[in-house]
Amino acid sequence: MPSTTVIILDEYPPPPPELLHALRTMDAELVTRSLTELREGPLELLPVADVLLAPAESEGESVRLAVRRLRRWAGAPIVVVWAVTAFAALEEHVRIGHDYLVPPFLPALVGARLHSCSERAGLGRTLREADARAELMGYEKELEIGREIQAGFLPESLPVPAGWEIDVRFRPARQVAGDFYDVFEISRGRRLAFIVADVCDKGVGAALFMALIRSLLRHTAENSGLQHLVAAGRAGGSRRIPVVGATPLLNAVTATNGYLTRNHLRQGYFATLFFGVLDPLTGSLVYINGGHNPPLLLPGDGSPPIALDITGPAVGVLPDCVYTLGYAQLDPGDTLFVFTDGVPEARCPRGSFFGDERMLELLTAPLASGKDVVDRMDVAVLEHTGTAEQHDDVTMLALHRPRAARGPHADGARHKVVA
Repeated sequence: MPSTTVIILDEYPPPPPELLHALRTMDAELVTRSLTELREGPLELLPVADVLLAPAESEGESVRLAVRRLRRWAGAPIVVVWAVTAFAALEEHVRIGHDYLVPPFLPALVGARLHSCSERAGLGRTLREADARAELMGYEKELEIGREIQAGFLPESLPVPAGWEIDVRFRPARQVAGDFYDVFEISRGRRLAFIVADVCDKGVGAALFMALIRSLLRHTAENSGLQHLVAAGRAGGSRRIPVVGATPLLNAVTATNGYLTRNHLRQGYFATLFFGVLDPLTGSLVYINGGHNPPLLLPGDGSPPIALDITGPAVGVLPDCVYTLGYAQLDPGDTLFVFTDGVPEARCPRGSFFGDERMLELLTAPLASGKDVVDRMDVAVLEHTGTAEQHDDVTMLALHRPRAARGPHADGARHKVVA
């Protein structure tokens, strides 16, 4: 018989010499443990064994509970109780399902019995491992389905107005992500809406909320009115002007926040977002920044980047909160760079962050297009991360207005999803 690990239960009475001799003859590895150690000791210090040998006088239910705990560690050993005189005590153990040994403890008989128990224990471990693999495969299959469903929420193509370029990079940290982006037309095609958002946390839960929030924002924005009178609130005084697209913007963010805080506050999920509405003809931008990393407006004349203000809290946190509108102007040559915190918070193998300063340094250098912005930043983040695990989703969107309007073109929209 191959070597078998046998746990000898440290209970009175001890195993008779004849039984110990038979175990040594079959070259079994013998370890002694008490019931207290098996039931309460650190699992990592417990042996992986084929057989648990106990006297018939030991309490059957206590032995069964100890074996149940061992099962969670490395598969359950087969319990074999022995008796020399206390044969009546075998009844409880047999009823529970334990095996038994009685005199004479001849090496051949003991070896055959324990060999059978060892094979049963091995079969049990094999079945447990097979179940674990099947469960893992099932989970991975569900994750793959979830990834495919989530990919369906991301736009297959981006509507790009004449004279503009849009470039996107999306790199989830896991098979499913909490980040998302969207680009779509509103106000009967007169305005371009775009969103970059980051749901707190990662994984399946965040992905579910991503799908919910994205659907709420887009549906509300696409089905809201055309025009809203708002106060410009710029330096030099305020005046009321019609801003097409402001109503869909305000309605979408306010309604989404209201729904989440009414129905899902207990789940503890929320999202930071930047939601912009662009007038492609003039380059004027109205936006709401709900607690998101301030996007950077990169002037085409090479002057320093301009951070766009936060105009309200993250959605899903505060009921009945007020979101105000922000304004920006994209002139020919300008680029708007929107990103999630997976960019500045990317970690190298030593644990240090990529950082805002490094990001600004890269964006201060001359850049010809939005694609240059996204490519340069993506390469730098990957180089910084190196062999380290990606800790957070990375999403980047660059909206660029070329100096010379080139009209509709095939490469006006580039978006790359990296699994």
